[in-house]
Amino acid sequence: MVDALLAPTRLGDIRLANRIVMAPMTRDRAGPDDVPTDLMVEYYAQRASAGLIVTEGVQPSPAGKGYWRTPGIHSEEQIAGWRKVAGAVHAKGGRIVMQLMHCGRVVVPANRGFEAEVIAPSAIPCPVPVPGPDGTPMPCAKPSALAADEIPALLAEYAEAACNAIAAGMDGVELHCASGYLVNQFFNPASNHRTDEYGGSSENRIRFPVAVLAALAGAVGAGRVGFRISPGNPYNGMDPSDPAATFVPFLRAAAPLGLAYCHVVDMGLDDLDTLAMVRDAFGGPVIANNNLKPDSAAALIAAGCAEAVSFGRAFIANPDLVERIRAGAPLAKPDYSLLYTGEERGYTTYPAMVAGETA
Repeated sequence: MVDALLAPTRLGDIRLANRIVMAPMTRDRAGPDDVPTDLMVEYYAQRASAGLIVTEGVQPSPAGKGYWRTPGIHSEEQIAGWRKVAGAVHAKGGRIVMQLMHCGRVVVPANRGFEAEVIAPSAIPCPVPVPGPDGTPMPCAKPSALAADEIPALLAEYAEAACNAIAAGMDGVELHCASGYLVNQFFNPASNHRTDEYGGSSENRIRFPVAVLAALAGAVGAGRVGFRISPGNPYNGMDPSDPAATFVPFLRAAAPLGLAYCHVVDMGLDDLDTLAMVRDAFGGPVIANNNLKPDSAAALIAAGCAEAVSFGRAFIANPDLVERIRAGAPLAKPDYSLLYTGEERGYTTYPAMVAGETA
């Protein structure tokens, strides 16, 4: 059955050699000034056999940073660092897109190392502590509510970040619309108490997310733009109730843009078939994600539920995940204590499978 995972496909303008996608994962290994390091080059190159790599979340501007040692794409040094990453992946025949992740209100200022405003749809702090520089959970800062006349400049920041990603050699960009970060904060009534055209009804709360996608598409071409959603996910203080009321109109509004794909974190909700909702409302290519195994992932593709599937932590401990799936080899398990620390340990030190190894 896993043969379904190994067939080529196309997501917008991006051709994939197989349907196995490496999901975006924060790893906290960026260097000074949030510049990608040679260690990051090695990490991504090791996993280049994926049909597509989605990078860890990358801040489009200084205000977008919330976590310790996450990389940016808003300086010449950062662009140069990512150019090395993209070049190494392409040299091995891989494809890679950059996830643009603006944390919005999910910010511990000590993680930044510089002064920058904390912004959100409304002046409501994230209720969930976030790990600080030493990993100890710390309270998030109270954000400033974005004024309506500040939003065009924010859209321009996103567009510039996308252009920077393409200048760095990326095959496209993925907008992070999930997990309680800025775009999701506009979606969700727990974080969006606005009374203007960007708040209140679902039609108003989707206005900013759709505008960001349109700005990205206008900057680099719709066929190079994907987006990630996680309907019903309570992470970072989101209200998980009735996600269809927001996401159906959002997906219908995004559909005419002709985007490359929708990357769906399926939360396994009891009262909503999330993948079916996306298929019906969006209609474009789908990457399915969340706790998938090779057999269950292949079944989704065979059933026509998705064009591709993404794996997160399986790619951490199995840099050659595609080869292991092809061979039916067992999958190694990651050292969870080294997800966000350890430099090369638990990052680039996982070995490839032994030749001839099978389940």
